[in-house]
Amino acid sequence: MDRRGMLAARGIKTGCLGAQCLKYGFLAEQHFRRMLIAERRRTERSKRPFVLVLINIEALLDKGERGLKEIHTLMKVFHEGVRETDILGWYEQHKLLGVIYTETDIREKQILEAKIRHALSLYSDLVEYKLIIFPSEQLREGSMEYIRFYHQDDSDAKKKMIAAGKRIIDMTVSLVIILLLLPLFALIAVMIKLDSPGPVFFRQQRIGDKGKIFTFLKFRSMYVDNDDRIHRQYVTRLIKGEVSENEGVFKITNDPRVTSIGKILRKTSLDELPQFFNVLKGDMALVGPRPPIPYELAAYQPWHFRRFMECKPGITGLWQVEGRSKTTFDGMVRMDIRYSRDKSLLSDLRLLLKTPAALLSAKGAY
Repeated sequence: MDRRGMLAARGIKTGCLGAQCLKYGFLAEQHFRRMLIAERRRTERSKRPFVLVLINIEALLDKGERGLKEIHTLMKVFHEGVRETDILGWYEQHKLLGVIYTETDIREKQILEAKIRHALSLYSDLVEYKLIIFPSEQLREGSMEYIRFYHQDDSDAKKKMIAAGKRIIDMTVSLVIILLLLPLFALIAVMIKLDSPGPVFFRQQRIGDKGKIFTFLKFRSMYVDNDDRIHRQYVTRLIKGEVSENEGVFKITNDPRVTSIGKILRKTSLDELPQFFNVLKGDMALVGPRPPIPYELAAYQPWHFRRFMECKPGITGLWQVEGRSKTTFDGMVRMDIRYSRDKSLLSDLRLLLKTPAALLSAKGAY
């Protein structure tokens, strides 16, 4: 059978699972993902963890009628073994079954894992499973397993329309700005080279939309080969709320690593101009949250992750315009989440129009 025939056969088999899903209370992927997001947000508030179990049933689907019967049995076993507050559903439609065990701590997780191993013992050669506890120390490492907890429903037509509109505007505006500012780019490059030895551009790994790592561009404003431990320590203090209002956010005041021309570039935000190349490439947007550095995640609280998992990072945004270095880290995160929740093409336009005034005022810039 060719690939098309195999896919058609798979479709017939998975179609037969619909009645069993209803019978045993397994939600469709879209609804299960929404429940997962709701549970994650509850956990962020209550600090009471939950466990997500993912069961891969692809191998059983390939066994035909016998495999379908085994999946039915599997669904029945999990249906009978969950509490009223637990949630069953498709984590990935007709591939990964998901079970959310609410308010389950690390000690209960070990007992739970033993029960699941026993439930799956008949399928040990065919069915793989994974247990993920949220929140977890591994979350702070930026593991993709945990980033999936921040999956958003992108199927909504309105969201798709906004995303498409944003992308067209991003590409058009960034291309026009790059072409118009090429002489300024050249002037800044000459000034950087005359001021101190090293490359014109500063490249750094940042975290983008849904946890994707990308290379972030800025004009170099520091001496080369400087020690980033100063910034690492500062960021940790900042996120923990140990930085005073006079010290700024993310940019250290009177930073000894900054060059003479770098101070001017930072004060005027001209060091940010190369990010239009990031926008043109699609790693960033014109409007969105500031993209975090991977080492910041070690100090994040679970709810902080929402600031970069629910929206593509941007050059400017609500925090950059209204907060900048005048607010706390938690205040910045709340602004980012608010923007992500309420974003629209009109709100983006308003923020873009406010950005020049924010840059000219240089308030909170270092």
